[in-house]
Amino acid sequence: MEVKTARDASVFHRLNVLPAKNQVCRFWLQGRCNRNPCKFIHRESPPPQTEQPSFAPPHDIRQKQPRSMIWKNPVSKKKGHVDQSTLEKALKNYRKSSLTEQVSHTQAQLKVEKNLVSKKGHVDQSTVLKNSRKSSLTEQVNQTQAQLKVEKSSQLLQCKHWVTGDCVHGDKCKHLHSWFCGSGFTMLAKLEGHKEAVTGISLPSASNKLFSGGKDRMVRAWDCSSGQCAASVVTDSEVGCLVSEGPLLFVGLQNAVKAWNLENNTEFSLNAPCGLVCSMVVNDDKLIAGMEDGSILVWKQNSETKIPEPAAMVREHNGAICSLVIGANRLYSGSKDCTIKAWDLQNMQCLQTLTGHTNTVKSVLCWESYLMSASLDNTLKVWATTESGTIEVVHEIKEDHGVITLCGIHDAEARPILLCSFGDNTVRLYDLPNFTEKGIIFSKREVELIKIGIEGLFFTGDATGEISVWKLL
Repeated sequence: MEVKTARDASVFHRLNVLPAKNQVCRFWLQGRCNRNPCKFIHRESPPPQTEQPSFAPPHDIRQKQPRSMIWKNPVSKKKGHVDQSTLEKALKNYRKSSLTEQVSHTQAQLKVEKNLVSKKGHVDQSTVLKNSRKSSLTEQVNQTQAQLKVEKSSQLLQCKHWVTGDCVHGDKCKHLHSWFCGSGFTMLAKLEGHKEAVTGISLPSASNKLFSGGKDRMVRAWDCSSGQCAASVVTDSEVGCLVSEGPLLFVGLQNAVKAWNLENNTEFSLNAPCGLVCSMVVNDDKLIAGMEDGSILVWKQNSETKIPEPAAMVREHNGAICSLVIGANRLYSGSKDCTIKAWDLQNMQCLQTLTGHTNTVKSVLCWESYLMSASLDNTLKVWATTESGTIEVVHEIKEDHGVITLCGIHDAEARPILLCSFGDNTVRLYDLPNFTEKGIIFSKREVELIKIGIEGLFFTGDATGEISVWKLL
């Protein structure tokens, strides 16, 4: 029987006559089959088959996955609705993740192959085979990395020709013909008037106007109902920043802070002999300014004259102070010297210097018990206070472009949303605390300023001088 089995097997392979799958010989069932070998099965049921891996996707992949693994669109407009652009991006990210895992796995194989190569000077058949496999794996890594590069370049992009009005592809263009994508927000208007970058936006409580300042040395007042420029003033230098408190509008200039009282139409100036006023923040009766030379100036309001008077001046930074924010009774400053400093608001003593960024810290933001920082080193860091009282990084996000400014807002259901502008001329909206991307805003140039308004309004100002008005839905 052993000889016959061997002979039968060799005959099958020589003639390339394999048993038909799942088909039983009807003559064998009747006891009358005289063929040896027979191409049909001589049994009442097909032999058990070992399950082979399938490389074809199942008809419904959801039936193959646990319910908790089913991808759900985090930005659906309504229950059961999936935003197509978001779905396509999610699929691209999934493919990118899969390819990344493939590269890592193949590189691990290469490492194993390298360790198994025979000692130098000894060449045998196994070495040749191993070198051949190594060459094949190297080629596979190169191909997969090239595919990753293509996947990355094919992500959703705005059509540059559409922005300039020159796109000839129309609806067939593979790039986006819109100023934003995503759901839960919309653009209301564009305010055009500044000739250079917008550096300040403010909504004083004592006025029904929106005020803006820019590097073109202009301060403009915008009518909130018509979107038209209602008035403009030429200043002595470029505007570094704007901030308001009650009826007062403060304008940061070169070596000075100009203040306008919008209720009684009076004005005054504060001396700031440290270069351009790059950032300002108000805390109770104090006005705090971050200067171009790294100094921090503090004025305290005189209860009788209602005019701020010099109260303190400190200098710990070695570069311009790009951003100031107050949280948990502390002042935080982000600087061009790549550091963040925490200050005691009462005596303006530096409590701690936060290091970790390798380029300019453009923006700092306090959100609940966390501090967030944006830097031109392409990272967004989240900081928290430890049990010992020091502040350390607890989370970091690495991006492909410099991170320019951060701003926080709540939607209609009081859920926190982070607005974050990047060096690729985009602003991205993230749901917190998991940083799920909610949408993208496109701009002609970098958005250097984001300001929150009332009732879901927010404003973006870019390097061309254009201001866009947005609203959460």
